[in-house]
Parts: sequence; C-alpha cells; structure tokens
Amino acid sequence: MAKTEKKSKRKKVAPSKIKTFFQSVRAFFADRRVQFVLGALIVAFAVFFCFSYVSFFSAGGSDHDILETYVTEGRDAKAANSGGIGGAVIAEYLVNECFGWASILLFPLLVVWAIRLMHLYEIRLMRWTLMLLVPMVWFSIFFSFVIGEGFDSWYASPGGAHGNLITGFIGQMVGNVGVIILLVVMLLFYMIYVTKDTIPWLQEKLAITLPKKKDSDNVEETEEVDEEDEEDGSEDEDDEDDENEDYDDEEGDEEEQDNEDVEEDEILIEIDGTDEEDDDEVARRFDEMSKRTTESVDAGDEELSMEVEKAEGDEDTGGDMLRPINPKDELSYYKPPTIDLLDEYEQAAHSIDRNEQAANANKIVEVLKNFGIDISSIKATVGPTITLYEITPAPGVRISKIRNLEDDIAMSLSALCIRIVAPIPGKGTIGIEVPNAHKQIVPMASLLNSRKYKETDMALPLALGKTISNEVYMVDMAKMPHLLVAGATGMGKSVGLNAIITSLLYKMHPAYLKFVMVDPKMVELSLYGVLEKHFLAKLEGEDELIITDVNKVVRTLKSLCVEMDNRYKLLQMASVRSVKEYNEKFLNKELLPTKGHRFMPYIVVVIDEYGDLMMTAGREVEQPIARIAQKARAVGIHMIIATQRPTTNIITGTIKANFPARMAFRVISAIDSRTILDRSGANQLQGRGDMLFLAGNDPVRVQCALVETKEVERVCAHIAKQQGYQQAYILPEPDEAADFGGEGGGMRGEITSDKLDPLFAEAARAVVLAQHGSTSLIQRKFNVGFNRAGRIMDQLCQTGIVGEQEGSKPRQVLCTDEADLEFRLKSLL
Repeated sequence: MAKTEKKSKRKKVAPSKIKTFFQSVRAFFADRRVQFVLGALIVAFAVFFCFSYVSFFSAGGSDHDILETYVTEGRDAKAANSGGIGGAVIAEYLVNECFGWASILLFPLLVVWAIRLMHLYEIRLMRWTLMLLVPMVWFSIFFSFVIGEGFDSWYASPGGAHGNLITGFIGQMVGNVGVIILLVVMLLFYMIYVTKDTIPWLQEKLAITLPKKKDSDNVEETEEVDEEDEEDGSEDEDDEDDENEDYDDEEGDEEEQDNEDVEEDEILIEIDGTDEEDDDEVARRFDEMSKRTTESVDAGDEELSMEVEKAEGDEDTGGDMLRPINPKDELSYYKPPTIDLLDEYEQAAHSIDRNEQAANANKIVEVLKNFGIDISSIKATVGPTITLYEITPAPGVRISKIRNLEDDIAMSLSALCIRIVAPIPGKGTIGIEVPNAHKQIVPMASLLNSRKYKETDMALPLALGKTISNEVYMVDMAKMPHLLVAGATGMGKSVGLNAIITSLLYKMHPAYLKFVMVDPKMVELSLYGVLEKHFLAKLEGEDELIITDVNKVVRTLKSLCVEMDNRYKLLQMASVRSVKEYNEKFLNKELLPTKGHRFMPYIVVVIDEYGDLMMTAGREVEQPIARIAQKARAVGIHMIIATQRPTTNIITGTIKANFPARMAFRVISAIDSRTILDRSGANQLQGRGDMLFLAGNDPVRVQCALVETKEVERVCAHIAKQQGYQQAYILPEPDEAADFGGEGGGMRGEITSDKLDPLFAEAARAVVLAQHGSTSLIQRKFNVGFNRAGRIMDQLCQTGIVGEQEGSKPRQVLCTDEADLEFRLKSLL
C-alpha cells in the first residue's frame, strides 16, 4: 500500500514539474538578450548559406563527385565551394533535394526572422514568411514543370526534389492541364494576398460590356417623315437613358457617345436629303434632330449635376460616389503597437495552497462560533491579490453581527487588514476578503492579449485589471462617461492612468481618438508628448503638448467647451442625438463637408493632480470641467481626473455628481473613502494596484494591471516612428469673454444688466453701508440661500464693488461711499 501511495504521489507531481520546465524555457527565450543573440546567429548562417549557394553554381559540378566520395567512403576531400564541405553539402541538399533554384529565397527569409528577433524593425513576421515561402514553392513547381529535371549533365535540378514530386504526382492524376491550373491559382491567390489592387485590376480587365444598339434600323424608311420622327423621338429617349447609365458605369464616356450619335444622324440626314428630299426638308429635319439632341444632353447634364451635388467632396477618392468615407485612409499604413512591446513579468508560480485555505476557513468558522454565529457553508475563490471566502450564515443570523467582527477575524488570520462585503451583490452570501501570502502581478500584456479584449465591440475599451475570480475586467469609457481616479501617494494611481491610456492606444486608430493631457507635476504624462501627430490635441500656436501651466489649462478647458458647443450644433443640423450616429451618417456621405460637417473623433481629457489645479485656480477650473462633464457625453468628449487628495474641498459635490464612475486606490482614512465612493472600503485595500471600481450600485475589487515607464516608452516610440498627420488635432479658440468664475477665485469680466440678480442693487447698498463684504451678510439681510448669495457676491466682485476673496476673511469693499456706488449702479443699470 505504501508503494502505491508513493507512485500516485509521483504521478501527481510529474505534470507540474513538466509545466514548470516549459514555463522556464518559454521565459528563457522571451528574454530580449537571448532573442538578439539568436537573431545574430541566424544572420551569420544566412550569409554563409548565400555564399555557399552562389559558389555552388560557380563551381559547376566539380563538387558533386567529391561529395559522393566524402559521403560513401568517408575520405578527406577538398570542395571547390567557398563554404567548404559544409557549404557544399548544404547547397547540394537544398538545391537538389528541396526546392531547386528557388532555394535562394531562404536567404531573405532568414534575414527577416533575424530582424524580428533582434528587434531592429517591427515586421509582420507571418505575412513576410508567407510572402517568401509561397514564391519558393511556386517557382520550384514552375521550374520543374517547364524545364523538368534538366539534362543528364546538369548538376543542379531546376525544381528540386520537391518540384519534381509535386509535378509528377499532379501530372499523373490530372495531366499537364492540372499543373497549369495549380500554378495559375497559386499565383492568383498570392497576388490577392500581397496587394489589394489585384481584384480591382482583374475586374477591370475581365469586365463584360454589352454593345449599344445603333439607331440604324430605319435608314430605308425615310419617305414617311412623320412616322420616322416619332420613332426617332422614342429611340432618342431610350438612348438618353442608356447614356446616363453608361456615365455611371464607364466614368463619363457619354459625351463622346453623344457626339458620335449626332454625327451618325447627320450623315443619315444628308444621305436621305440627297436621295429623296429637297434642301428645305433636309434643313428642317436637321434642326429637329439638333433640338432633340440638345434636350437629351441638357437632361443628362441636369441629372449629372444632381449626382455630383449629392456626392460632392468625393473627387479625392477617385470619383467613386458609392464608396463610404474611411477616416483611416490618411494613415492607412498605421500599425497599432504589438504585444511584445510589453513585458511578461517573471514571477514564481505559486500553486494554490489548499492547506492554507482550509486553515483560514477553519479560523473564520472558529471566530464566528466564539461569538455565537453559526454558518452553513464556506467557499474560497483565489484571486491575484486576495482570496474571497464566501460564507452562508445560518438562518436567523444578522448580517451586522458579522460585519462588526472585522477586526477580530483579521487578528485570528494574522492579516494586515480584511474587508467584509455583506452581502455580496446578487448572491445570498457574505464575503470576507483576505490578502494572499504571495501576491501575483497582473501584466498589461495578459489583458491586451486576452480574447475578451481582442473581440470587444466597445467604443472606448479600458482594460483595467483582473477581478477576484481572475477574469479580465473591462469597461467602456463612452458609457461611463467620465472617470474620477483617487488614491494616496504610491498606491498605483499613476500606473492606473498609464493602463487606461495604453489600452486605448492599442485598440484605437489615430483618426478615431485624440487626447488632451494636463499634468501639473510635469513628469507623469510627459512620455506621451511624442504622440503629437497621432493622438494629441492642442490649441493652435501652443508649443506645450502636455499642458502644465495653470493659465493654459483654463484656456484649454474653455476651448473644449467651445468644441463641445460646435459639435452640438452639428448634431442639431444632422438631426441625430450622439456622435456615433453623426459619424455613421458622415461616413455614408449623408452629411456633406461643404455644409460644414466633419468627422468627429473621440476626445479624452486626462487631468493628473486635479487637487493642485483646485488649489491654484479654484472654480476657474472647476466650472468648465463641470460643464463639460454635464453635457459632453453625447458629442464624444470624456474626462478622466486624478487626485491624491480626495478631500471634500477638492472633490466637490459638483464633481461627484457629474463623475459617476470612480476608481479608488488605497486611501488613508475611511472619510476619504466615503468622499470617493460614498462608502468605506478604500481604506482597507492592500495598495500596489489594489483598487475598487465603482460604475453602478456596488464597487468591484480589481487588481490593476502593471505598466512600467519603459513599456510606455516602447509603445510611444513604436507609434511615433510611423507616419502621422501634419500637426496635432487643433482645438478651436477659447471664448475669453465666457464667465466660468466662482467665489473661490473667479475671473473678472464684463457683465450686463440682464445677467444681474434682482437683488443686486440692494445687496450692493447693504455691503457698502456695512463696509463688510461677505456671503453670510447677504444671506441674513435678504433671507436667501447660500448659492444665490454666492452668485450675488461674484457679481459684486466682477463689477468692482468688492475685491477678491481672501481665504476666510471678508472681501474688501472697494466703494468708499454711497455716491460712488450710485455712480457705478447707473453705469450698469
């Protein structure tokens, strides 16, 4: 019995060891240094093969007998090949035993593989491999079919053993005709794969055009003038329709055909007039024919002008009026970043410790029993960072009793902190989230290489990380529509922003997406500055691609407000409700650029360190952000703001109301967690990318994907070295007269009497008489709410009656007496 138990244990261990071995081998060859060395070796072999191949033909058949002697008798021999015996053997084998003369194509194939392994240039390896292997096979069959095995004196088989075998087999089965068909079909498929112009060229060459009916059936019936005129009229109408159709199909040949018809009719009239009618009759019929021809041409021109007007602006696409517009045409050769630009982090493959799970489960059950709480069942789900223990309490147990035991359970498990989810949404269980002893990194490459990300149909897909059940967690930015990111310093906030931007860069074409990036710290988002001509948007004349100056931030936000208003006007003109519907109409040429319509890419505004902007600019920044957040969803403008100070004076009620999606990393206190999520929980996270994502009623715990700086640099470099637009996406000029000011630091500007509050004059007199400028004074005097009193105080500031706010101190009253005030009021009212 003991021996059988040992054997069974060995059988269970063996597969894991094999799996670990293959993982280590894969990790070894994934190292870029190993790949570079392999590429260098392949280059060396390719050069050696090239010299050996050329020398094989230059040496003639002198090496053939030497090789036979060397192989059969094993005697020392000196080959004439410049590659020695080894080069002669390789060339002899590849030429005579493989692909014949076409074996030379192995040289560029090896070079392509070496370039890819050495990461000298981003090459689509599979495409280039097929583009070189298929011609090698085709030429092998072609040479063997056309030339055969050559003469007896030939030392090199033209098609090689491969070509001879394929040609002989197919020739035996279907004859020479079958070999020719095979070669033609292979060539056709290859040309279709290599270039997209093959099918249009074939369609043009093989197009069948039916000859037009000639109006020559009535040449002999010219005596009956009236009947002939009626027949000619009906036939001319048919010719007119045929000519209009021919214009659409044959790109404007109808004018030449009309001229030919007119000349033919003139000849017929001259013949008829000479034989049977006098000169007056000929002149009359000539005038009638000319009149009918002119009417036909005019009708054709009118229909042509209507078609041109309908498809105006399509001349650049070659006159194909039915072909939809493709925004990618300008950057048709753009290639998205590849997965190998991201790192696959080497981490120890810790197997799931069943004993540890069972021990934790028993400890949880024991603690609950000590406090008089019985449970029916317990189940564990292992994630990358935490393990979720789902417990089903016995009937009659109050959930609040379990929730209050959080610290006791944490102490029994010797855990830093745990989190209790009571109850789990959609389930009749209570969740206890316990940190794993060995935390796993979630590489960004694993998310972008997942089937869920590749097959998604989201407009703006964000691959954020993995859930407790190790599933890829994705959200659609277009549906959120704005995102608030918060977390303490060093908890993964900046890495989360990089993961969001990277997932968009991998999925979106530059024609469909633009970024506006604001970085007061000047270092977090500076890596993306090289994407100016691909993905960035900016104000015209601005040199800063990543905005760092507060004044420029305000101008850019105002410019986005103008862009938002302009887009809404275009949506109104097009009678649509969203940017998606508008772009569909525009691409299908239902909206004309001549009427002011244009393609609208999505604009994602990324603001890092929003707290710093609030401290320096206050409501001057908050108000345009709130306006964009309230209205910009339908026109494709979305915002992501991040802060490490989730306090109420930074994340105000206005911001929270307009940013329904929240991404919370670990914070210091439960108060900060409630500021972000309206509930506690973010203070119980583990840090290092552990986060709660709230996009509905209940938050989801996610381990954020890791994207390091070097990975972002490689991705940006890959995009930047490709062809881009002439310049960045230009935002409209901001409306400097727009008033986005507030009590916390508004802009002073012109204000008209129709915008003043009805209590403005009375409030101004009260403030001047009291020489005390405060919002609370207006509240008490006129029995109004705080918001209205604040607006009146802002108006007093803008008209120069009171000064700017100075912290908690009352505002300075700039009007010294009532006479000065009345003079100001008269100029305003």
